[in-house]
Amino acid sequence: MSETARSRATGGDTGTGLPQHRTGPAFAHTPHRSDSRPPQTPRGVRQPGPGGRPGTIPPVPGRPATLSGVLAACALCALLFALITWQVLVRGPLLSWDARLSGELVRTAPDTVTEALSDLGNVPVALPALLLAAAYAALRGNRRGAAAAVAAMALVPALVVPLKEWTARPGPLEPWAAGYFPSGHTATAFVAYAGAALLLGPHLGRRWPMAAALVLTGATAAGLVLRGFHWPLDVLASLLLCTPLLLAVGRSCRGPRRNSR
Repeated sequence: MSETARSRATGGDTGTGLPQHRTGPAFAHTPHRSDSRPPQTPRGVRQPGPGGRPGTIPPVPGRPATLSGVLAACALCALLFALITWQVLVRGPLLSWDARLSGELVRTAPDTVTEALSDLGNVPVALPALLLAAAYAALRGNRRGAAAAVAAMALVPALVVPLKEWTARPGPLEPWAAGYFPSGHTATAFVAYAGAALLLGPHLGRRWPMAAALVLTGATAAGLVLRGFHWPLDVLASLLLCTPLLLAVGRSCRGPRRNSR
């Protein structure tokens, strides 16, 4: 009986008794977590995974998801621009639709209004807006974005002028003239105003600069088409041509902010 009582009082009993808290070298380690996170990592400093979900530590290196979206957008713009340019060169059926749309829109608004809207794409009007924004951004430390925006504007005539000479498309109201595709005024307005908005937006902390830039670009394009200075496809082609330039400017503007953290 004494042996039985002693055996029950010692650790040899593995029956239905309550588990006892044990200490010692054999229990000093901590088992691995199923989510592969070290247990000593404070909850507040764990880095979130994609989409804000917890769990990825450290971040997996590779191309950011935004870069893939930018490349896809550039590829789409290039494809659409190539399609329109091909139709202009071969005088394809897309030009018939373009001519009908232009015939319905030309001279439907007062010339004084449409000419004033078209002038928003003049270099003496649009370029100062970009240069002032670039100077402001450079003073605030975003020299990379300012340089990218100025370079994008410099590329506009380098791209537009050879395309005008190559396609030699006549104008809606001047069929004897050539060199209307793509629209230089639309390209100038788009790069100048949207580029200025990309430079100012991060510093102002507002979205209205880009909204204003799109309104000014749209007003320029509308004035050109309504006045008969350009076909609708001329305007659309310029927007497609300049979108990759502005996407590059946008990434350059985000670079310094990300590195300064």
